[in-house]
Amino acid sequence: MRVRQLWWGLLLLGCTGVIEGRPALSEADAEAVGVSGLRRLTRVELDATLKDLVGESQPLARTLLPPDPTDPFDNDYRLQLASTTLVDSLEELSRQAAERTVADPARRAQVLPCLPTGARDATCFRLFVRTFGRSALRRPLVDDEVERFMPLHALGVEAGSFDVALTLALRAFFQHPEFVYRVELGRPTSRPEVVALTGFQRATRLSYLLVGSTPPEWLLDAAAQGTLDSREGTKTAAWRLLEDVRARNQLERFHALWLGYHRLPHATALTAAMQAESDALVDRVVFDRSADYFTLFTATDTFVDATLAQHYGLTAPTGTGPSWMAYGSVLRKGLLSHGSVLSQGVKFADTSPTQRGIFIRNRLFCQEIPPPPPGVNVDEEPTAPSPCKKNRYLAHASVGGCKACHDTIDPIGFGLERFDRQGRYRTTDDGLPQCAIEGEGDVDGTRFTGPAGLSDALIASGQFEACITTQVFRYAAGRREDARDRAFIDRLSKQFVAGDRRFLELLVELVSDDAFAFRRDEEAL
Repeated sequence: MRVRQLWWGLLLLGCTGVIEGRPALSEADAEAVGVSGLRRLTRVELDATLKDLVGESQPLARTLLPPDPTDPFDNDYRLQLASTTLVDSLEELSRQAAERTVADPARRAQVLPCLPTGARDATCFRLFVRTFGRSALRRPLVDDEVERFMPLHALGVEAGSFDVALTLALRAFFQHPEFVYRVELGRPTSRPEVVALTGFQRATRLSYLLVGSTPPEWLLDAAAQGTLDSREGTKTAAWRLLEDVRARNQLERFHALWLGYHRLPHATALTAAMQAESDALVDRVVFDRSADYFTLFTATDTFVDATLAQHYGLTAPTGTGPSWMAYGSVLRKGLLSHGSVLSQGVKFADTSPTQRGIFIRNRLFCQEIPPPPPGVNVDEEPTAPSPCKKNRYLAHASVGGCKACHDTIDPIGFGLERFDRQGRYRTTDDGLPQCAIEGEGDVDGTRFTGPAGLSDALIASGQFEACITTQVFRYAAGRREDARDRAFIDRLSKQFVAGDRRFLELLVELVSDDAFAFRRDEEAL
């Protein structure tokens, strides 16, 4: 039997969901509920899930599956397109994960809740399907679903091996639509276009947002007991998830995707040092100190190893490993001065004031910059009588209808020009000692110099809290916001400010809000 047939066969099984009761929703509550479509697990989420379910240590999904589109996050379900390549890759992933699990005695014992007496042990096989199925599909299986796996047991009996049946069942689970996708059929409410998520679906939303993986058994138990049906029960579960070490990795990844440093174009050692620097600051501000989130952008010391200290021109740490040390420069402050972030906005093998300005507007002000007018060759490096970069960019920005946009983005980039594409300080253009860099920028009428000045201007703008909550919403919802979501985002932003900008509290408020526990049908729009 080809396992691909199992994919489509199990798809026809449908998805179960509690339908008793119809929660009543007020007009205001219903209007706050956003749309949510069928979300596929990202490659990172799939690898994390396989690790937690069967102890898989290899990044099979990141190796075998097509890359996830990023804009800037990798979980936008509206960009997740199914394809033959995807199905083929999932089939190969399921084969490797299943065979590697069964071949490893420790991992085999991890997934089996019983010791099979032989190939014909149907009782043990059924128990495996029921218990592992609950973890893999993130909900209990009904009896009919368990029985639909029994033909796989028959194949094991025919082959004279319980492990054959076990391997086939694992392959089927790893290709099951409810394993690969987050299915949220929910249950009806008093509003036909809005459904209430079941406890298990809420547990899934919670777990993949806060720890980036499948719900742990205690969270599934909480869902079964109805604990997640209340706001306080959800808050308690959220705080417990945030104590998990995986929550740190998840929020590090959120920031890396948001600010573009999840991958960097540098040598391996330098890339690792830059990412470790930024991860350490996120951990310290968000988790270790539960500090005002703005501290992430105003910190005057940083976490560097010998490689990064030398790169920045700082004194090397005295110990054998990385340590915290003061920047010693008024131009550096917080995350925006990290090489990881300053590596963004590169073009023509150098920093681009235009691309850096677009990056800041898009990621930190949540402003969309329109594309250039038709006929503008954006792949041609700006030229001018003067070889100095600022003169070249100013001349380029004055051409045709380009000036209006360039006036809003280029001055931001000019303020960061004293830092090259690897975050190193410089005073002249690369290879042009005659071209001194002023390093002065402007954002919406506020003058600044360097990343430190930009951080201060960003905070003083009064727009930053709203953009932070917007980016968190996008990551949680797996899509860009629409007009209906604005009230929810504004409510979160106000709570964020009132709570002294504690980032973990922002997350807990988001997941415990009623808008997180319901889903609007896309077809009803």
